Amino acid sequence: MGDPTFEETLERLAPGTPMRRGLDRIIQQGKGGLVVLGHNDAVSRVSSGGFKLQGATFTPARLAELSKMDGGIVLDDSWSTILEANVHFLPNGTIPTEETGARHRTAERLAVETQKPVVAVSEGRRVATLFYDGKKVELAQPTEVAAHVNQDLQSLDRLRARLDDSESRLTRLEVTGMVTYRHAVTVIQRAEMVERLGRLVASRAATLGDEGRVVAVQLNDLLLGVDHTMRLVLLDYLRPLRSGSVEKALDTLDTLTPSDLEDPSRVGKELGFPDLDDPAEPRGHRILSKVARLPESVREEIVRDFGSVAKLMAADESDFLRVEGVGETRARQLKAFFDRLHSSAQEWEAILD
Repeated sequence: MGDPTFEETLERLAPGTPMRRGLDRIIQQGKGGLVVLGHNDAVSRVSSGGFKLQGATFTPARLAELSKMDGGIVLDDSWSTILEANVHFLPNGTIPTEETGARHRTAERLAVETQKPVVAVSEGRRVATLFYDGKKVELAQPTEVAAHVNQDLQSLDRLRARLDDSESRLTRLEVTGMVTYRHAVTVIQRAEMVERLGRLVASRAATLGDEGRVVAVQLNDLLLGVDHTMRLVLLDYLRPLRSGSVEKALDTLDTLTPSDLEDPSRVGKELGFPDLDDPAEPRGHRILSKVARLPESVREEIVRDFGSVAKLMAADESDFLRVEGVGETRARQLKAFFDRLHSSAQEWEAILD
């Protein structure tokens, strides 16, 4: 069995779990502590002194008692057995860390060098902090975490509404032939922001235990279709479009800082778009994805045959019938779909006039 993921580790440290009860006991007794949640050769190399335990089954009370000694504690990978106590750890001092306290600096370096989860319990601040997989999260009390999560969910709900609005506007502009790269970038920006905030909420919710499952349901609803939309917009607007272009673009977006992501010009430049106010010619992947029960393979054939939303809007049933996989029923369905889009666009233009 491999090492747990960061999310799995947070779940095993959720309120009410045996390990979390042990960490809470350490906090309640007013002591600090350092706990390595797993063992390998790297842990042995950075360990000095202390003593090995024989058959010391983990219990929250036993963990709290052993933490009263100055050194740290090492558990096995299953967290079911306490292997060592009162250990002095000597991780590589050249590993970068922004922590200021000696215990937390050691914990972060230990996590990097051993690739195992490490928890530091602050005596002064009375809080446990997990370091693992290049990440750091404070294991705050459930009420505090729940307050943050609820606030984040409200922000996410507003951001998702803005994303939906920008996508609807993108559709109208594509149909009327008035779309520019700026409109596509707006959808991409907001989709990436939703994804990032969603990941933050998920990591916090994982520390809530059973209460986090309700949050997970809300979160899934708010994130539904976001990644799919972003991929389809990239398929429509990336120039040139080669194998792997979309994945490369998503990786690029992931590396942008929050301030860079808020700058449409920077986002457009990183994606290789021309001037944002230049007229764009979307291929039609995203609009065709809204056609009910249209297989992806047929959608791709249609895009390959027509090449742009403008040509799709101008097509009649006989044009659609030329495409492999499109029969008479589907051709009528496609024609009716684009007729409805055209009517909606005319109503929108009338409102603007």
